[in-house]
Amino acid sequence: MYDVLVLVEEELSAPDAERLVDLYAGTPEPVRFHLIVPCEDAQAQVEASLAGIAGSDVFGMTGPRYAMRPDEDVRRAAEEAQHAVDAQATAAVERGVGRLRSHGREADGSITHRPPIDALKDMHGQEVVVLTRPHVIAELLHVDWSAQARRHLGVPVLHLLEQHPEDPPKA
Repeated sequence: MYDVLVLVEEELSAPDAERLVDLYAGTPEPVRFHLIVPCEDAQAQVEASLAGIAGSDVFGMTGPRYAMRPDEDVRRAAEEAQHAVDAQATAAVERGVGRLRSHGREADGSITHRPPIDALKDMHGQEVVVLTRPHVIAELLHVDWSAQARRHLGVPVLHLLEQHPEDPPKA
């Protein structure tokens, strides 16, 4: 079995699933896709948003390191936000895996809260496909996911730009 790790920035669209399957159509051995969707840290986002809006008074920052101590309401809001983010990411994984399976391919998937390249390091695949929107500056500076994967994983890495159902096909 040839394992391909697929790191996506957004939900795997039907055109992208078809394009992935077409890329591996002529392989001599069966291909299994492992779809990985990074999941944001809602706690950090809630704290950063509130700190930006209300300043340090919201968190009662004290001491030389200004350690943040969110109150119970902020903690609860962050937990609820994380649950919602996780649920959306899990649903996106399930839909993406379903799209790959609809083409007769073996596929599974997961979400990760870790930095995406760190998550890929712990997985075992013979190849990595990174599927993102264009990130011109990150790509220019070679700090985008595909450049990081090439530096750290030691397997072939293919970077594809996402297509959405309403986008015209790219040659």
